[in-house]
Amino acid sequence: MYSIDPTRERRLLWLLMLTQFTLIMDFMVMMPLGPQIMRALHISPAQFAAAVSAYSICGGLSGLLAATYIDRFDRRKLLLAMYALFALSNLACALAGSYELLLASRAFAGVSGGVLGSIIMAIIADVIPAQRRGAATGTVMTAFAVASVIGVPVGILLGAHSRWSAPFWLLVALSLLIWLAGARVVPPLDQHLSRQREPLARALPNLIGLFANARHLNAFALTLMLTTSQMLVIPFISPMLVANHGIEPSQLSWMYMAGGVAAFFTSRLIGRLADRHGKQRVYRIAVAVSLLPVLFVTHLPAVGFLAMLLFFPFFMVSMNGRMVPLQALQTTVPQPQQRGAFLSANSAVMSLGTGLGAWLGGLMLSTDASGHIAGYGTVGWVAAGLALCSALWVGRVSAADAPAVATATEPAQADARGDAA
Repeated sequence: MYSIDPTRERRLLWLLMLTQFTLIMDFMVMMPLGPQIMRALHISPAQFAAAVSAYSICGGLSGLLAATYIDRFDRRKLLLAMYALFALSNLACALAGSYELLLASRAFAGVSGGVLGSIIMAIIADVIPAQRRGAATGTVMTAFAVASVIGVPVGILLGAHSRWSAPFWLLVALSLLIWLAGARVVPPLDQHLSRQREPLARALPNLIGLFANARHLNAFALTLMLTTSQMLVIPFISPMLVANHGIEPSQLSWMYMAGGVAAFFTSRLIGRLADRHGKQRVYRIAVAVSLLPVLFVTHLPAVGFLAMLLFFPFFMVSMNGRMVPLQALQTTVPQPQQRGAFLSANSAVMSLGTGLGAWLGGLMLSTDASGHIAGYGTVGWVAAGLALCSALWVGRVSAADAPAVATATEPAQADARGDAA
């Protein structure tokens, strides 16, 4: 465990949050830009969907590959190197004048983004004590809220009033500024390198061994269940609201902005609750609370824009509320010497769940003769059932260092009892 002063710790966490913000904005802003991109590059919806999927697929594959080498490098150096590549991928996307270049740049972004997600979680696990890791994870995960409140709406406005590439030029500029800040704020993180490392020839067998560990498999299964459950529903909310309820596309940005604000102010609170009362317990409560918003949005009655504007913050908070304790719990699962590899593999599983959920959700939906989307209610029941399964499964996910955590303070003891299987 590294020892850094509280001021530098706060700066590090906020820098990681900004890094995560650019990753999330890069992924999220592509979908609302679909009409402009298809017109500009003369591509079909299927081709555009392939460009969106390329990010998740390559992110998952790169995360798995990173599990074989992430613990062999100073985390600071690897973070800065991969973030530079991420900035270059956005530059390539902004300059793409053909579908082939767009597809390649999105795949490139997925490769760098998949590794960066793993590095961010590994740094949190290395620097932040287990009894405060939930709050730290919540701080970094406010990136989703900030991307929803600021990043995506600004990107949509830039794309609407300029070229579709404008949001990616903005990401290039932001990435450059964050990279320079990271070079100053992130300390050397190389203590894990002092441990004896396996030869490179053992990388693939070690990766297989990572998935052969029963404790790891339980954690990966939990990640897969939750991310699949979320992505069964989330990608189709906007098309459903426009097609079935007549909400204008321009009004969607206000809904996501309201939801993002609510998630921003609740992420750290949920993280602190997870630290105090146990990550498993808070996760189960969050899943139970989320069922009503999920079923409501997938069985939506005839409501207007104002009702959705008031409801959407509850939906966003419930979705985010499940992810915060999950992410914090996952950092406790591996042994310290396997932390980077485990989190890389977990990031890859998360990308797989993201793609799998969206794909399965699309298979269950259809468009009727009047142009309305049908089958969303069925999607909601499947998503709710999968979330409930994850709430039962979380009891099988155990922390590797639960006895050590329990020797700290009373809140830490409660957390160890809640997180140990």
